[in-house]
Amino acid sequence: MIANLHNADIPKPVLEVIARLRELGHAVYLVGGCVRDMVRLVPPKDFDVATSALPEEVQRAFRKVIPTGIQHGTVTVVQGGTHVEVTTFRSEGDYHDGRRPSSVAFERDIVKDLSRRDFTINAMAYNPVDRELVDPFGGQSDLKAQLIRCVGSALERFSEDGLRPLRAVRFAAVLGFSLDPATRDAIPTTLSVFRKVAFERIHDELVKLLHTPRAELGLELLAATGLLDVFLPELARATPEAARQARAAVQASPVDVEVRMAVLLADLVDRTQARDIGLRLKFPNKVADLVAILVEHAKLEARVGESDPALRRLLARVGLPQLPQLIAVVRARVQVREPDRLPEVEALFARLEALAAAKPPLSAKELALTGGDIMATLGVGPSPIVGEATRFLLESVLDDPGLNTADTLKARLKDWQARSGR
Repeated sequence: MIANLHNADIPKPVLEVIARLRELGHAVYLVGGCVRDMVRLVPPKDFDVATSALPEEVQRAFRKVIPTGIQHGTVTVVQGGTHVEVTTFRSEGDYHDGRRPSSVAFERDIVKDLSRRDFTINAMAYNPVDRELVDPFGGQSDLKAQLIRCVGSALERFSEDGLRPLRAVRFAAVLGFSLDPATRDAIPTTLSVFRKVAFERIHDELVKLLHTPRAELGLELLAATGLLDVFLPELARATPEAARQARAAVQASPVDVEVRMAVLLADLVDRTQARDIGLRLKFPNKVADLVAILVEHAKLEARVGESDPALRRLLARVGLPQLPQLIAVVRARVQVREPDRLPEVEALFARLEALAAAKPPLSAKELALTGGDIMATLGVGPSPIVGEATRFLLESVLDDPGLNTADTLKARLKDWQARSGR
């Protein structure tokens, strides 16, 4: 596996930063996720550099350096237009809040730096100049065994940072790995630390998990370890069969966070609860609203055989842009829950898509008459009557889109006014 590192494509500016610090006599390594990914033959998203040089020594070594996190030993070297993050080796003091160390000490030893990291696969360092891999905790072996294992004591690592158990599950889902038994067993006993984690941090990990091709595996691990009960009890406390179906439906759905959240919740909560859950998990209002709409209309199999006007009203409530996502939600649910009904549900999808393609008027702004036209036709000024008239016209064109012409709507409006006494 080390041959993969030697043949990895490392950006020239990163190599130049490493070479310069080496010239000055400092120890320098690529660390963390980029080493893990290069060993796996996966192109890294970022290249993080760790060095024995102190931040001020790094600053003196390069022409342009941004002190991005200098108090924690991190600066950003701008080399050839590329930003290269360089961090001094460090060790950490005790964690008192389940999130941050009480103190940071700069070190000269790469092993001390690696020993503070979360998982063995993230605790490797590579020096591309000397082709040296530092792997004191067996990260290479664990990659080969497809295992997520904490560095040292899992209880200590999870007690230091409450987010680490969720990260362990997320890495297992992303990579398709198993949790080391000791690492897995430490999660339930450190849930009190996990409860201190801000929902913003949980949100980020959950989104990454839902984006993986193995989301079902991740959700199973969340439930089995007790993590799910902390931030999504509605799913954690569902019946075993309902929870299994929800996870399987997520796996059957496209990799779209709104769709997957809606699929997860559709058979467990109502629209209002779905929106509340979205907000609790720190999704933007717009996303929470969309998930709520998708949940509200997710049981389309109950609407097979409905009339075109009824389906146009559905389109009006959902919105044409959201139709593909609604179809994805319903299809995933039905595939898991009632696969025998899929042909008739697919026929319903075809009807909905045909109705949408005809671009019928679905909102007041698409009526052939404006608010001013309505007032002029009725001989009234701004008043609640205008709203009533607009709703009447919209219901008319939802029944029959062919009525949406100015002359036809004016005639219907006058008839409505005569009948209603307005």
